[in-house]
Amino acid sequence: MEYFRKTVSGAKLSDLFDLPLALRNKQVEIIVLPMENQAAEAPRRKLLFDFVKAAPLPERFFDPLPEEELSAWGI
Repeated sequence: MEYFRKTVSGAKLSDLFDLPLALRNKQVEIIVLPMENQAAEAPRRKLLFDFVKAAPLPERFFDPLPEEELSAWGI
Protein backbone atom coordinates (compact mmCIF):
# COMPACT_ATOMS: atom_id res chain seq x y z
CA MET A 1 0.00 0.00 0.00
CA GLU A 2 1.31 3.41 -0.92
CA TYR A 3 1.04 6.23 1.57
CA PHE A 4 2.34 9.74 2.17
CA ARG A 5 3.98 10.79 5.43
CA LYS A 6 5.24 14.25 6.30
CA THR A 7 5.95 16.36 9.39
CA VAL A 8 4.76 19.97 9.22
CA SER A 9 3.89 22.88 11.46
CA GLY A 10 0.38 22.76 12.88
CA ALA A 11 -0.04 26.42 11.93
CA LYS A 12 -0.02 25.42 8.24
CA LEU A 13 -2.69 22.79 8.79
CA SER A 14 -5.08 25.10 10.63
CA ASP A 15 -5.79 26.79 7.27
CA LEU A 16 -6.97 23.47 5.80
CA PHE A 17 -9.22 22.17 8.59
CA ASP A 18 -10.24 22.86 12.17
CA LEU A 19 -7.11 21.79 14.05
CA PRO A 20 -7.35 21.72 17.88
CA LEU A 21 -5.68 24.73 19.51
CA ALA A 22 -3.24 22.48 21.38
CA LEU A 23 -1.74 21.31 18.05
CA ARG A 24 -1.56 24.62 16.19
CA ASN A 25 1.88 25.63 17.50
CA LYS A 26 3.45 22.16 17.42
CA GLN A 27 5.04 19.93 14.83
CA VAL A 28 2.49 17.37 13.69
CA GLU A 29 2.76 14.32 11.47
CA ILE A 30 0.45 13.83 8.51
CA ILE A 31 -0.18 10.37 7.09
CA VAL A 32 -2.32 10.07 3.97
CA LEU A 33 -3.77 6.64 3.16
CA PRO A 34 -5.97 5.70 0.22
CA MET A 35 -9.62 5.21 1.20
CA GLU A 36 -10.08 1.87 -0.55
CA ASN A 37 -7.55 0.28 1.82
CA GLN A 38 -9.42 1.29 4.95
CA ALA A 39 -11.29 -1.46 6.74
CA ALA A 40 -14.99 -1.33 5.96
CA GLU A 41 -17.50 -1.36 8.79
CA ALA A 42 -18.95 -4.75 9.48
CA PRO A 43 -22.56 -4.96 8.31
CA ARG A 44 -25.01 -4.69 11.17
CA ARG A 45 -27.19 -7.64 11.85
CA LYS A 46 -30.91 -7.00 11.88
CA LEU A 47 -32.35 -8.16 15.18
CA LEU A 48 -35.60 -10.02 15.13
CA PHE A 49 -37.96 -9.60 18.05
CA ASP A 50 -40.59 -12.13 17.03
CA PHE A 51 -40.31 -13.83 20.42
CA VAL A 52 -42.07 -10.83 22.02
CA LYS A 53 -45.23 -11.50 20.03
CA ALA A 54 -45.33 -15.10 21.27
CA ALA A 55 -45.55 -14.22 24.98
CA PRO A 56 -48.24 -11.65 25.92
CA LEU A 57 -47.68 -9.72 29.12
CA PRO A 58 -49.85 -10.70 32.08
CA GLU A 59 -52.22 -8.05 33.48
CA ARG A 60 -50.27 -7.91 36.77
CA PHE A 61 -47.27 -6.59 34.78
CA PHE A 62 -48.97 -3.17 34.74
CA ASP A 63 -49.74 -3.14 38.47
CA PRO A 64 -47.86 -0.52 40.54
CA LEU A 65 -44.63 -1.75 42.08
CA PRO A 66 -44.51 -2.40 45.84
CA GLU A 67 -43.10 0.38 48.02
CA GLU A 68 -39.90 -1.57 48.89
CA GLU A 69 -39.17 -2.06 45.14
CA LEU A 70 -39.63 1.66 44.43
CA SER A 71 -37.36 2.62 47.32
CA ALA A 72 -34.71 0.16 46.12
CA TRP A 73 -34.69 2.04 42.79
CA GLY A 74 -34.60 5.39 44.57
CA ILE A 75 -38.07 6.39 43.36
